[in-house]
Amino acid sequence: MLDRARAAGVVLIINAGYDLPSSRRAVDLAAEYDFIYAAVGVHPHEVAGLPADYLDTVRELSRQAKVVAIGEIGLDYYRDLSPREVQRRVFREQLALAKELNLPVVIHDRDAHGDVLDILRKDGAGPGGGVLHCFAGSLEMAAACLEMGFYISFAGPVTYPNARRPKEVAAAVPLERLLVETDSPYLTPQAHRGKRNEPAYVRYVAEQIAALRGIAPAELARAATANARRVFGLPGEEPEI
Repeated sequence: MLDRARAAGVVLIINAGYDLPSSRRAVDLAAEYDFIYAAVGVHPHEVAGLPADYLDTVRELSRQAKVVAIGEIGLDYYRDLSPREVQRRVFREQLALAKELNLPVVIHDRDAHGDVLDILRKDGAGPGGGVLHCFAGSLEMAAACLEMGFYISFAGPVTYPNARRPKEVAAAVPLERLLVETDSPYLTPQAHRGKRNEPAYVRYVAEQIAALRGIAPAELARAATANARRVFGLPGEEPEI
């Protein structure tokens, strides 16, 4: 899978944890491969029943080499796998930790646009900023997030034929604040829909957004790579793609 990613032109992977065990695995994988970095945190699906000292564990993991963000954190009111009041509390606690550590955040928002914006306006993400990942909100929400200093990231849904809103937003977000991702193993782009997603398929996201904006895919890829280096504080120069 990683060989296919490299062959497809992928130069950086941010591997996000969704609970404490997967965050540990993300740290281990980043230590093994030079082009993989880790984000650590607890996804809203996993916040019910967290141990009282969970934040200490996230803090400890975040200090490991190649951890570049707190994430994936946020709110999910679509599946509602955890009580909403617990989701909000844990989201705010992890935002505060990111501020403490001066790390960016990777934010999950599904059918919780109002509460996510409200919490971000009240709590903020600190100087580290962050990313609204797999963005599904409106142009107005994107504008509000951009004003707060966030980056906007798009995944497989922007390639779906009927995905009007993601296409509209992806065409409008300033190029210097736009990221591309896969959200593997979910949200496989249209060309491979129904199969497990993987990092190599990020090219389809980049190609779709480039077409929407009327620019070459290589230009979009260079910008997105530079943006990722900037928001996550990664070393290196823009690649020749």
